[in-house]
Amino acid sequence: MRLRQLASDASARRESGETVLDGLKLLGEALASGAEVTGAVFAEGAALPEWLECPVYAAPAELLAYASPVKNSPGPVFSVRMPRHEAPEAPDCAVVLENMQDPGNVGTLIRTANALGIDLVVLCGECADRSSPRAVRASMGAAFRQSVVACEAAELPALMERLGLTLYGAALSEGAQDLRTAQLRRAAVAIGNEGHGLSRELLDNCAGAVIIPMRPGSESLNAAAAGAVIMWEMARARL
Repeated sequence: MRLRQLASDASARRESGETVLDGLKLLGEALASGAEVTGAVFAEGAALPEWLECPVYAAPAELLAYASPVKNSPGPVFSVRMPRHEAPEAPDCAVVLENMQDPGNVGTLIRTANALGIDLVVLCGECADRSSPRAVRASMGAAFRQSVVACEAAELPALMERLGLTLYGAALSEGAQDLRTAQLRRAAVAIGNEGHGLSRELLDNCAGAVIIPMRPGSESLNAAAAGAVIMWEMARARL
């Protein structure tokens, strides 16, 4: 079944530009953003909406469960074409996620960026697929609205130069600057892999490092929490 393939196969999502999601809330978010819903399957016995401008089907519960990317889905399960984003011409701020492999973290940070008005999210290197069902679900639909682009690590310096952004790395490096005093206008901050942080290659291309001040003896924040703090400070710098 095509829906099942989209749920489990990243290459199928890349080739088609589509993903598969479930639930009325995400369906509403997709439609409100102007994304193209290409097909939907509702539970057998449910009223089939006439307002959906795509093929609509009814299926028994076991078939709906097979097609769904989540367990115990009440439906509908639907396929949707993910918007293709371009980097804005003159962003004021951006966040770079490098080699972030958890789709839940990627989706959560896209949601946070959208909520706080961050102009651009850059997925650098081996990041989780932003169109994976888990990432889109974690974004609560923000993945349809937030500007997100992808690049390889070697391409990042040229991208930052083209956008006119100064790149900082969130890292416990010698000489790292307190996030609260860093110049975060016309800047991008890079957040690294959940277990290993930022790569040496990326750090070498940064103008400097920034750290989140914390109580002595505290464990480091996870990627999603650290990203939220960083983006809050970036948003505050624009006030």
